[in-house]
Amino acid sequence: MSLTLSHTTVDARDPYALARWWCDMAEFTPHEGVHPGSDECYVIDPHGYTVLFIQVPDEKTVKNRVHFCMRPEGRTQDEEVDRALALGASIVTDFRGSHGWVVMADPEGNEFCVLTRK
Repeated sequence: MSLTLSHTTVDARDPYALARWWCDMAEFTPHEGVHPGSDECYVIDPHGYTVLFIQVPDEKTVKNRVHFCMRPEGRTQDEEVDRALALGASIVTDFRGSHGWVVMADPEGNEFCVLTRK
């Protein structure tokens, strides 16, 4: 017997707003029933993987222990970083000169990385 990864859950103060932001950022598709005021919002990435944004009462206060690592497809890393910034992300640490990735934060402070293209 084994386990299968079902989805990844992300805590959010406003699940709808954060789910919509990730739909814009990563071209996720909202699952039916995603609407303002929802306390749970599922989105599906272009490859069929599901992410659940779930409402929590507190704001993020410490570094994530788990985060998304995103690899650009069809755009460069610099273009993706610029696009993320335009959508409201912030740069946490820029490792482009040493390790090749950029640690960013979404509007609620959840970290994610933008990697280089393959």
